[in-house]
Amino acid sequence: MNNKDFSILLEKRTMKFAINIVKVSSAMPNSCESQVIRKQLTKSGTSIGANYHEANRSRSRADFKNRINICLSESNETVYWLKIIKALSLSKQNSLQPILLEANELLALFTSISTKLKQKQL
Repeated sequence: MNNKDFSILLEKRTMKFAINIVKVSSAMPNSCESQVIRKQLTKSGTSIGANYHEANRSRSRADFKNRINICLSESNETVYWLKIIKALSLSKQNSLQPILLEANELLALFTSISTKLKQKQL
């Protein structure tokens, strides 16, 4: 698979992930505490795809690298919030496990991309 095909697939994957994040967050309880967590999860989980979309349309290598690092950071934050939701049982465990797995996979992908970009710089 070439880079262009990979980027198209990853854009679709991050968009699907964002949609699933919105579904998970909208199904959470409506307590004051849940609302705070829901907002944080929704912001970080949807930001991954938005920033990757922007990365693929960047005007410079530096901009691309910056956007990828934002994707990495937002992926890491999303994993954190999903773990909090799991620990507090704020979502059905059977629906949460696949999205937590996908969040960890996206984190691994963006970690790998970021690492390769750093190696090319050396």
